[in-house]
Amino acid sequence: MNPTTTPRLTAADLRQLPRNVWLLGWTSLFTDMSSEMIYPLLPLFLTRVIGAGAVSLGIIEGAAEAANSILKILSGRLSDRSTSRRWIVMAGYSISSLVRPLMTFAQSWPQVFMVRIADRVGKGVRGAPRDAMLATWARQESRGLVYGFHRAMDHTGAIAGPLLASVFLALSAGDYRTLFSLTIAPGAIAVLLLFFVSEGARPGHAIAGAAQERLFGGWSKLPARFYRFLIVLVIFTLGNSSDAFLLLRLTDVGLAPAWVPIVWAALHVVKATSSLYGGSLSDRWNRRGVIALGWGIYAATYAGFATIDSIGPLLVCFLIYGLHYGLVEGTERALIADLTSEEMRGTAFGVYNAVVGIGALAASAMFGLIWTVVGPAYAFAAGAVLALAATAMLFGVVPRKV
Repeated sequence: MNPTTTPRLTAADLRQLPRNVWLLGWTSLFTDMSSEMIYPLLPLFLTRVIGAGAVSLGIIEGAAEAANSILKILSGRLSDRSTSRRWIVMAGYSISSLVRPLMTFAQSWPQVFMVRIADRVGKGVRGAPRDAMLATWARQESRGLVYGFHRAMDHTGAIAGPLLASVFLALSAGDYRTLFSLTIAPGAIAVLLLFFVSEGARPGHAIAGAAQERLFGGWSKLPARFYRFLIVLVIFTLGNSSDAFLLLRLTDVGLAPAWVPIVWAALHVVKATSSLYGGSLSDRWNRRGVIALGWGIYAATYAGFATIDSIGPLLVCFLIYGLHYGLVEGTERALIADLTSEEMRGTAFGVYNAVVGIGALAASAMFGLIWTVVGPAYAFAAGAVLALAATAMLFGVVPRKV
């Protein structure tokens, strides 16, 4: 279907989303608001308040993301074997919301390490079961919009968190600990909202089948087309390094540090806005085409960062880069739901999220090495090439209509 001949996304489309989708959207918004009140300030807190160095930051973030990625596989598989995914999702959100404010009391980097690990454990526990739940509340023709809406709410929280933190620190300069303690409020609201989420009984055949398998069993039930898409995704992910490198490149060419939070918030504005339209477009057009468009934008912006040395054009590239998230994040999740059955959907989302997370760690390490050895232009060029290669492969392994 040609997207130009179909109705545009309207407010009525959003109002028709199920109540549970809205509740999970608001839960993600408040959770990300709480998280992003801390995360952008963590390097400053470690170096200026605790007196730790860059190595400790690398250890903390690397271990946190590794734990997050591994747990997504386990929690996804467990949710397929459970009569209810909701309690696993509640446990994940509760863990993060309870431990995050404990950053207030950290006096050394190992204590920061423990809080950060526990926070990411919560994220790892909730991610795959939540994505599987969202699939059950969406018709196939509206899955892209459901996941796009959820990502938009997530990014909106990522806008509000840093802005609230900036206002607080403008009034109470350097009072990081009080700020961290205040994150308990949005975290508590997020958990409270989950009590209003209703989950119907899961299909009996799914539970019966899952009960006969071990926690790590049943992988053969995931279809070959799912694994083929994962192979292509790995190629793309190996070129998808941390966005921190983009910010570093911007500061290298003249962006003042004071503008970094504002530019970061602006990126999330683009992400939030485009996520709604990207998900909806994948419903009206096709998932493969929207993902290819998003990956193409990624390749183009990385090529821009490899060849442009002027701050103005690079800022434009940086904001255009946000469109890649809007087109891809919700659409990829909708495609995973399309490719798999309900009884294995938690497992599929766990594997998908783990591939993205572990791949991002490998990509960042490789990107940093190339940056250090031969320069940033070559690092960004490598990312662009891998994105183009993955885009070409996508057309060979994913049909236009699943």
